[in-house]
Amino acid sequence: MSMDVPSPLHRGMDRATLEHEYNARESVASFDAEYARYVAESERVKQSLAAARDIVYDVRSGERLDLYRAGGSSPVFLWIHGGYWRGGSKEDNAFAAGGLTAHGISVAVMNYTLAPEAGIDEMVRQVRSAVAWLKRNGAKHGLDAHRIHVGGSSAGGHLAGMLLAGGWLETFGLPEDTLGTVLALSGLHELEPLQHTQVNSWMHFDAASIAENSPIRLIPERTGARLIASVGGRETGEFIRQTLDYAAAWQRAGHATQVIDMPSHNHFDIALSLCEPDGALVEALCASIARDAEGETF
Repeated sequence: MSMDVPSPLHRGMDRATLEHEYNARESVASFDAEYARYVAESERVKQSLAAARDIVYDVRSGERLDLYRAGGSSPVFLWIHGGYWRGGSKEDNAFAAGGLTAHGISVAVMNYTLAPEAGIDEMVRQVRSAVAWLKRNGAKHGLDAHRIHVGGSSAGGHLAGMLLAGGWLETFGLPEDTLGTVLALSGLHELEPLQHTQVNSWMHFDAASIAENSPIRLIPERTGARLIASVGGRETGEFIRQTLDYAAAWQRAGHATQVIDMPSHNHFDIALSLCEPDGALVEALCASIARDAEGETF
């Protein structure tokens, strides 16, 4: 008697396998415990660091960011939270300011409109608007806004990748050298497999939105930006593959690339390590941002 075999949908994987590979919450023992650490560390940062809060960076949507100033004319790093484009906020991601501010780097932590209220095109527009706001208004807030440094995790890593995509800087009236270092953690750089998972029930990806919003398909010929990519060693194979494939593609294009090995981290605590002043990601960011401040080319 023959048995039905599930048909492969992406890279030889059937729907059940893809659901497993892209279910970040199930990759850890307790998502609630991981999230509680985000909240606790974010509360510590909010209580210990002064910030200009709820700055409207995008008039069209009314979306806001919090700016944790490091003093002086400091470089600025924009953090884009994860949450599969439907969860997370600047309130539970304030932890991202903990490590960098200790090294004299200001940190902006942004909100963006989540699904289902907004689609992927609007989210991408908003993160680009945040970069444009920092570039144009940073000096008024005591920032060195010659170059805007950016990072994000998971869905935020995808949105960081969309900042590296070609074409949009000119549309926003920004110079080619606007972006400096971009940190992409556990990013979703190819969206096609997600249309076969539960994620599509709230993102509604189709062929056009996938083609227009998959960073690995949109690597520019020229850029002044440098990519730092990392993924936790305890993440699923697909999250690891997506990060390594994107970094390899970026490097093949001739662009500056650094991959940070984080073998003991999972999908959630890799981002949380940004609260550690002596952590591997913070040290890599500080070194790259310092090179930029000294006028070194990547």
